[in-house]
Parts: sequence; C-alpha cells; structure tokens
Amino acid sequence: MSSTSLHRSPDIQEGTPQSPPPLPRCNDLKCFTALSRSCHTVHPTVDPSLPALCPPANQSRMEASFGPTFSTVAAGAKGSTHRRTPSSSSTLTYSPRDDDDMPPIGTPRRSDSAISIRSLHSESNMSLRSTFSLHEEEEDTEPQVFAEQPSVKLCCQLCCNVFKDPVITTCGHTFCRRCALSSDKCPVDTAKLTVVVNNIAVAEQIGELFIHCKYGCRATPASATAGGGAGGGAAAAAGAGVAAPGAATVAVPTITTVAGKPGAYEVDPLGCPFTIKLTSRMEHEVSCDYRPVRCPNNPSCPPLLTKHLEAHLKECEHIKCPHSKYGCTFIGNQDTYETHLEVCKFEGLKEFLQQTDDRFHEMQLTLSQKDQDIAFLRSMLGKLSEKLDQLEKNLELKFDVLDENQSKLSEDLMEFRRDASMLNDELSHINARLNMGILGSYDPQQIFKCKGTFVGHQGPVWCLCVYSTGDLLFSGSSDKTIKVWDTCTTYKCQKTLEGHDGIVLALCIQGNRLYSGSADCTIIVWDIQALQKVNTIRAHDNPVCTLVSSHNMLFSGSLKAIKVWDIVGTELKLKKELTGLNHWVRALVASQNHLYSGSYQTIKIWDIRSLDCVHVLQTSGGSVYSIAVTNHHIVCGTYENLIHVWDIDTKEQVRTLTGHVGTVYALAVISTPDQTKVFSASYDRSLRVWSMDNMICTQTLLRHQGSVTALAVSRGRLFSGAVDSTVKVWTC
Repeated sequence: MSSTSLHRSPDIQEGTPQSPPPLPRCNDLKCFTALSRSCHTVHPTVDPSLPALCPPANQSRMEASFGPTFSTVAAGAKGSTHRRTPSSSSTLTYSPRDDDDMPPIGTPRRSDSAISIRSLHSESNMSLRSTFSLHEEEEDTEPQVFAEQPSVKLCCQLCCNVFKDPVITTCGHTFCRRCALSSDKCPVDTAKLTVVVNNIAVAEQIGELFIHCKYGCRATPASATAGGGAGGGAAAAAGAGVAAPGAATVAVPTITTVAGKPGAYEVDPLGCPFTIKLTSRMEHEVSCDYRPVRCPNNPSCPPLLTKHLEAHLKECEHIKCPHSKYGCTFIGNQDTYETHLEVCKFEGLKEFLQQTDDRFHEMQLTLSQKDQDIAFLRSMLGKLSEKLDQLEKNLELKFDVLDENQSKLSEDLMEFRRDASMLNDELSHINARLNMGILGSYDPQQIFKCKGTFVGHQGPVWCLCVYSTGDLLFSGSSDKTIKVWDTCTTYKCQKTLEGHDGIVLALCIQGNRLYSGSADCTIIVWDIQALQKVNTIRAHDNPVCTLVSSHNMLFSGSLKAIKVWDIVGTELKLKKELTGLNHWVRALVASQNHLYSGSYQTIKIWDIRSLDCVHVLQTSGGSVYSIAVTNHHIVCGTYENLIHVWDIDTKEQVRTLTGHVGTVYALAVISTPDQTKVFSASYDRSLRVWSMDNMICTQTLLRHQGSVTALAVSRGRLFSGAVDSTVKVWTC
C-alpha cells in the first residue's frame, strides 16, 4: 500500500445531524466501498492514482454466509417504511421477553364499553434507537431476517455479516466497530486497525434495507433442536403460541440471519406479514398486531395476540370489580361486570373511598416529610456532637502544648544556669592566670561577640565555606540543600542550591567553582558566578565526609579512603586513591607542601606532589574530627573532647588543651602579625577561643541552642553552623 494517511471524504462529518451531501459514486450501482476510497477496482469516479485496496478474496466467503432470497419485493415498494408480504398467517407467537416489557393494563370502569387496545401501547417514554446502536445482548437475541439478500458490499470482511455500526479505519477500509476494535490487523493490507470516524453513508444505506417483523419470524428447526443458540429460546417460545381458529401452517424452507448469524431464524408464514425498514423496526414492532400479550384480568389466561385482545376481553370470565382493593370479591365477564356495578355496595361509596385514599395519601406525604425533618435534625445533632468532640480535642491539645512549653522553659532555665556557671568558672580561671602573671600578651579588648544569625535551613548545618571574592557564605545542611548568604550588603539568602539526595557534609572552593560532598556518595560541581550545577560525579561507595583543594587538585575523604581528583574545567578526573587508612577520614587540611588527614587516633601527613605518606602522628582520644594548621603548630580535635597540639617542624606533641565537654567537631585559625588564634566548636554547644602564644582559652562563646558543627573565617569574622539549623556571625 503506497499510503496509510487518512483522506476524509466530504460526506463524513462527525457530530452533524444533517444528511451528508451527495457522494461520488462508482459506475457499479451496488458498489458502496468507493465512498471510503477503497473499492475492489479502480473506477472512473475514483482517483486513478489510488491502487486497488480491496481484492475480492472474501467475496465468495461472504456470499456463502447468506442463502438465496426468501421473499420477492416489488421494486416500486422500496420507498415505503413497511409493506405486506404474501402471507395469510394469523398464528400467535408469544415470547416471554415481550411479556416482561409489556406495561400493566388498567381495569375497565363502568363507562367503558370495552377495554381499549391502545392502552397496551402506553409506553410513553420509549426511545426508538437505531438498529446499529443496540447493546450487544439485544443484537444477539433480536431476530433479523432480511427481505432481500443484502449486497456483499454491505458486509464486513472480518465477520462476513452486514455491517453493524460501520466505521472507517486509518487504512481507509470500513468494518463493524466491534470487529475493528477486536481485530489487530486489516485483512486487506495488514495495516493496524484504528477507528477514525463513523461511516454515516453506509449506515444510512443499511438502514434502508427491508427486514421482516420479528413477530413474523420463527426459529429454524436446526437452531430449535440445538437449544436455540443466541435468541433461540425466544424463538422457541414464539412458536409455542395459541393459533387463531382456522389458521393453516405452511412450511417455508428459507435460510435467514439473526444479528448476522446464519441459520438461526426463518419467515413464519403464520406470523406478521409486514416487512419494514431496519431503521423503522422498533416503531412498527411496538404497535404490531401480532405482538403477544397477556390478559390484564388473569395471568393464567392463554397468551394472546394484540389483535385478539379486544375480543378476548369481551368474553373474559376473570374481570374483577374496580373496588376489589376495598374487599369486593366479584369476578365475572363483561355483562355480569356491568350488572354488578349497579348493585355493588362499594359503588355508592366510591367518592368517599376516593377522598379517603386521597387523605391517606396526604398523610403519607406528611409522614414522609416529618421523617425527613427528623433525619435532618439527627444529622445536625451528629454534626454538633462532632464539633463538640473537636473542641474538646483542641482544648486538650492546647493544654498539652502549654505543659510542653512549661517543661521547655524549665529546661532552658536550667541550661542558662549551667552556662552561667561555666562562665563564672572561666572568669575565675582567667583571673587566676592573671594573678600568676603567665597570661602573656592577653588583650582584654579582643572579645568576640555575636553580630547576627542566618536563619533558613530546615535541618542541622554540617559544613561552611567562604567565597571571599564576592563576600558569599555557603552552608550545607541535613535538608539536602546549600544556601548562599550575602555577608556584605543585604545579609540575606541569595539562593538555595538543590541537587543532592542526601545530607550535605562537605564544601570546598577552587577558583570560581564550588564543590559539595554528600551522604549520597556524590560530589557536585557548581558555578559560583551563575550559582548553577554544572556536573555530578559518583565519587565514593560511602558518604563523602570532607573536601579540600590545592595545586589544582581536589581531595575527598570517605571510609578508609582518600581520592585525589585532577580539576579539568568542570570535570574531575580520578588521579589516585590514597589507602592504608584505618577508619573514616573526617578531616582534611592542605598547606603549601603537605596534606593532613585525620582518622582513628591517627594523623597522616602526605607530600602534596608525590602523594606519598611522609609522617604519621599518633594521638589519643578516639577519632580525629577536625584539623587546623598554623605557622608553627598542627592542631586536631578528637571525639573525646581533647585538642592536641604538635610542633609543625619537630612533629613533637607540645600540649593537650582541655575545656570542652563534648566532641570537637571543627577548628579554624585567624592569624595576625601579633598573634594567632584558634577557634574550636564542640558538641557541648560552645565555641572556645584559644591563644596559641600561651595555649590558654581566652573566651567561651555561648549562643547556639545545639551542637556547633562547622566553622569558617573571612576578613576577621568567624562563622559558626550548628545543629539548631542556624549560622551565627562573630566579630571582634
């Protein structure tokens, strides 16, 4: 097939109730497939460039599905809605299904001379549906016997039956909707079947075909013997009706179809003689004289035809008195019925009885209204109860919050008292040193004070890094974000960097790039100017605990490993992995010539160029959590509250500083020509300022409400991050 695109014909317009305009027709008057541009052969009225799409491979198979025509219809009668075929049948064919659909028939009043047959057809809201929009159950059970053999052109090539709800698919062919939806490929060109639009033209032509009234059809002997198949039960019931006197049975050997299924029904010569258009079927069958009905007076009466009902009612012996609901027991025929009404004791009271019924009905309506009012009041009572319960819960919650706040205030008061005691102890210690004359160059004016707090993180702050060129401070947190703070003008958060899937544990700056390490085992590269992520590297198999850069290299620490990365633009190329470490590497510091790494009770010193280990310092106090290097000393903070100091030249330990009562998480250095100060941050929520000239603590800073975990210095200012999710700024 040279093309699979759909070319819609002008006659196919979805959603328009008007009849389509005239269509281009093939020279063959029976050819309908030219309407969908897929005729068996290329005709003069079809585009000659289109190939023949429908080879007649299935034509003989479709013709075999329909037997010879079983009724001859005059050509001049085709324009009528329904017509009579030669048949003198008056046999009643009753179907239980019709009885289920039949409305009840009212009992005649005194003024009625006979029961009106028109009351049998009082189905006021019945909708006359199109034959091709019936439900599948109705399609399978309704007899459908054509008066003439349908054209093969009106048959679906998939099911070989007359189209039901014909649709055009994307390949341009027409099939039944159900066939198109249940089949995968077109039988002609093997294209995938997808419904595009209803084929309105073909549907209208099928609707013009004549079929026999279903009350003029009966089950074929084969289907009746086999149990009737689809709709066979209804046909068998139709053949078991009561025949009118004098009716003759004539066998007509015809092969017909029911809902497209061959060999199920045939014409009943004793049934309805009319043939009707397929689209007018429901309109005729609702009022058909051969429709089976039940006697309204007694269900035990034999089945009747609609045309015999009026005569039956005149002779029926089971007419009940209209006042039977009040206790009248009369049952008789039409003559005795009229006589009974003249002497019926309830007839004279009928107005009173009617008024009583009306009054009783009004009382029932009033009672129903009262029931609704009671239900409404009950629902309102339920809502009020729910609201009262909610108020009680809110009150209990407020009491709980009040108790919790009171407990928290008590704890804060105790904490303040403990901090005051620590300050008093520190002042006493300083006074003792002054009295001993060993304080050296202590300057009482060098006092650090908290000048502000950065608030914004939703979790503990674990790392800090300063970009001095733009006066920016970067903070990493458990909320998996990095916040950028302006430390010069606005003192506000400039942007929040998102990209990690775990806690941000380490930050480092090299040039105009920011590197962040996380518990998600990755390192992300950020452009500081644009504050955008430019690369993500899967660095370790475990969380990245620390980062440091030097000599255009980036060093990352994790469990028992340090990786060395060459910085190439936004890329990180793994250069070497340093091994031989005994535990987590939580501290890394790079100087001009050496790299210092801390692990469990060990500090290793590496040559920055050869990346060889040149010295090992043994410590005490557990794992090394922080390292700082001054011009003369190596300082490390440990898990067990201690700060060890080594001489940088001799590598001899010179002092152990005590005072913290928790793990020393971070160390930072501020050096001036006159003195060098080391700041320590601890689990005990305090910061301490140490003078490296005489190795004493000159100040204790207490402002954080949680463990202090990170430090950074810039232009004489100290920044501290803590578990309380804040970053504080300290100045001298």
